[in-house]
Amino acid sequence: MSEQPLVSIIVPIYNAQDHIARCVESIRRQTYRNLEILLLNDGSQDVSLEVCKMYANVDPRIVLIDKANSGVAATRNMGLREARGKYLQFVDADDTIQPYATELLVQRAEESGADLVIAHYNRITPPRPRAEDDPRPERPTKVQTYGFLMEGPMTKEEFAAGLMQEPASFYYGVMWNKLYRADIVRAHDDIICAEDMDWSEDLYFNLSYIRYAEKFYALSTPIYNYFNTPGSAVHTALNPVNIVATRATLFAYYKELYEHLGLYEEYKPQIYKYLVAVAEA
Repeated sequence: MSEQPLVSIIVPIYNAQDHIARCVESIRRQTYRNLEILLLNDGSQDVSLEVCKMYANVDPRIVLIDKANSGVAATRNMGLREARGKYLQFVDADDTIQPYATELLVQRAEESGADLVIAHYNRITPPRPRAEDDPRPERPTKVQTYGFLMEGPMTKEEFAAGLMQEPASFYYGVMWNKLYRADIVRAHDDIICAEDMDWSEDLYFNLSYIRYAEKFYALSTPIYNYFNTPGSAVHTALNPVNIVATRATLFAYYKELYEHLGLYEEYKPQIYKYLVAVAEA
């Protein structure tokens, strides 16, 4: 175990009593054992904190932080400040990771020297509740696997080219299907989750991180189970004014990144199409 680099898994938690046990159990059962499991309770009003306390009492790898509600971005940023691992991994409280997730991510990072490992993920849609008098059979749970890159190492330019093929996808935008090097985050104060955004804070973090990462690796094995749960943050209504402001911020980051790579003129039409089309949607 001492030879395994420490991995800090950051879990922001808010009113997740129906899912948090399932989530934490999936992390505790990882085949990779050298973990620091940061459970950050963001002012939950349900019994999430009590469940986390129970787990902290039985697993010394768990670090429980109870804080006033400040939103998922600020909570992740606190996790980044507290994390002690060589690598950073993120899990949302209503999702789970496969038992081999961390082991595969770290293995690929160590073997390839990658600064960022990105992996396929499963999107799980549970059966829709039906009325007692509904004669139709219950719809089975739907599992779909998503991912765009072929397995293997790649340069920053190759990764940037892939990103422009699907710039609006969860695959590139979220933080939970990736492994990050903590020293890169610690060396650059501008790699944070944007706390003034009510959406796309994950993409903001990724675009910031990519500017400093040099080596990338794509893992084609799905390692994350994203539960498409109605009522979760991704399904909530967004303020149109905030959407416009966020798009402007993201455009500046895209432009700076691709100008640095010498690829801006080549991918400018895709960047404009992505930002303008989604802003008008």
